[in-house]
Amino acid sequence: MKTLLLGDTAPVYNTKELFRAKETEKLFTNVIPYMMDKDFCFVNLECALTETDGKIKKFGPNLAAPLETAEVLKELSVDLCGLSNNHTFDLGVQGIKDTLAALDKVGIDYTGWGKNYEDSRKDYILERDGERIVFITVCEHEYSYALENRMGARPYDEYDTMEDIRKAKANADRVIVIYHGGKEYCRYPSPRLMRLCRAMARNGADVVICQHSHCIGCYEEYEGCHILYGQGNFHFVNKNSKEEGWFTSLGVKYDTKTHAIEFTPIRALENGISLAEGEDAKEIMAGFEKRNAELTNGEWEKGWHAFCEERSELYYNVLARTLAPDATQEETDVFGHFLDCEAHTDVWRELFKTYNHTNCLDEE
Repeated sequence: MKTLLLGDTAPVYNTKELFRAKETEKLFTNVIPYMMDKDFCFVNLECALTETDGKIKKFGPNLAAPLETAEVLKELSVDLCGLSNNHTFDLGVQGIKDTLAALDKVGIDYTGWGKNYEDSRKDYILERDGERIVFITVCEHEYSYALENRMGARPYDEYDTMEDIRKAKANADRVIVIYHGGKEYCRYPSPRLMRLCRAMARNGADVVICQHSHCIGCYEEYEGCHILYGQGNFHFVNKNSKEEGWFTSLGVKYDTKTHAIEFTPIRALENGISLAEGEDAKEIMAGFEKRNAELTNGEWEKGWHAFCEERSELYYNVLARTLAPDATQEETDVFGHFLDCEAHTDVWRELFKTYNHTNCLDEE
């Protein structure tokens, strides 16, 4: 079976009205035939589909897209939307109710959401042409994730998720894991993220795709598992972004029969997206392949450390303001948010090494 796995999709900035008007050709240009050339298509829906204004309290933007977005995705033959991410619950209970109703209305399946934590752990099982494919979509701990007593997105758990993968693999031909996490705008995995994805591979995952970073990262094949550390945005057009990586992504075609994987570069336009072409495509893929090699030669660790150093001022300021006598409640709450989210904790650990990381290193 030819599956197409696509990244973060959120028509919330300068494409919002084009989605409302269902201007599919303008929005997707030559990506349309690319999307049609598959047997099954997955898209990460990184927003609520709603017209409500009931925003939850959070740091960062509350993302809401028109209800018509579901109709556009259906026109493009999207089969499954992943809801396990940090924006699905941005407009609260009404927002998610509207989202599920919009997807149900057009006949698009969804996964990664539940009425509580245990309910959110339901896998999506695709049975077609004699194959059984299981999708497991999980997210890091940032706002939308389900609690024991509240609905939400399916969160990653270092114990339960590995068990879920093992159980899925015992009765499936292929297990595809979509992990919504990793540090935003970083093209390299943290040491924790690499260990995590490799552990997923050892527990039975055939494909692991990390989304959320908003940039193309790097890829490795580990013990027969395809691991992509950062897919980039699919359709999340924001011409005002200052991050270079925001404007490119990889379409992933995965053949469940042959286990072959193929990456296609995609470029954001002012009001849509297009398959990258010519020198642009070559440049995108050359950078990707360079980073892939760095996973093998160890240079990725320098890339990760350099990224953390570049962003260090933010983390120092959060600490300083949290401990300041005149700190506001909001400034104190930022520290709790950073502590809750695995990607932020990865940066803390890189910037604040303990003595055990430096003791006696030159005496062995």
